[in-house]
Amino acid sequence: MNKIYLKFLYLIASLNYPNIRNDYKYFIRDNYFCKTRQLRYYIKDYLKKSKYKTIEFQGEFDQELRYVLPFAYWHHLNGTLKKTISSKNTKDLYFFSNDHEERHSKRVWELGYDNFEIPNMTHNINFSYLKWVRVPLKTQFKNDIFKYEKPILIIANKYNLEWDELPINYLSISLLESIINKYSEKYQIIYNRPLPSQIVSDNSEILDLNEYEWLIVNYPQVLLMNNLYLQNIDRVNNFNHLQLLVYANCEHFISAHGGTAAFASYFEGNNIILSKRGMEHELNEFNTIFPSLSGAKIHHAKTDVAVHDFLEEYY
Repeated sequence: MNKIYLKFLYLIASLNYPNIRNDYKYFIRDNYFCKTRQLRYYIKDYLKKSKYKTIEFQGEFDQELRYVLPFAYWHHLNGTLKKTISSKNTKDLYFFSNDHEERHSKRVWELGYDNFEIPNMTHNINFSYLKWVRVPLKTQFKNDIFKYEKPILIIANKYNLEWDELPINYLSISLLESIINKYSEKYQIIYNRPLPSQIVSDNSEILDLNEYEWLIVNYPQVLLMNNLYLQNIDRVNNFNHLQLLVYANCEHFISAHGGTAAFASYFEGNNIILSKRGMEHELNEFNTIFPSLSGAKIHHAKTDVAVHDFLEEYY
């Protein structure tokens, strides 16, 4: 029965979006399925409204930020959230959950695409916000600890395999050099590229860009998030908690495609996202779900040159 229904939903997706790539229509179909599946919870969510909902997720960090966290927050505000279950070092993300379990020590990206219990569960051209509420991470974690004489500019980078290929969406050392040379006098630049030991991996192998020693030698004025963690290890719960505290005090971000960009989009202000390739392009997600995360102004740069163009205009 589900197979027939999924074929019908694919037909609907094809009729609604005839110009979208055929393989992308499967993602739109799956989101249709997720939305209609929520009908079974109508009485519990809108009439009974008791604390019944347990939300568990073990997929990619990007999906968790875009879809799962706002869904859990909706249930919290609705009075129906019972428990949340996620990966290690996520308790602070789910600050609103009275019962949060850090059960998983590894993320499995395939599990995110097999989970139809979240209204939005994957890429889409038209998201549902019926059970999706912006999570106020900036308000929750803004603090007087990580403040500096100059406004903060966070460069949130990554360097890992993508789609089983070598890294594509990342800020190269030459791009970092040009940004730092031009903007270090105006901003307190904080560079963040988490090490494998600091985050829960999701099957994408993290490689070494070899930029840390280069930064230390050539740009000692740039603060490294890794060093901030070591300096504040007694006052933060974990690396994710540190990121929340530092990001909450920032209004200017440059980030790389993926979960790195989604996280930086949670804190208002401006976020220049370097994304050279990805499904987000054709599905227009940098103009839909990303700015919805906090009201941040999202500037999608497809090239290194475009990053500098946005910096000139907005920073």
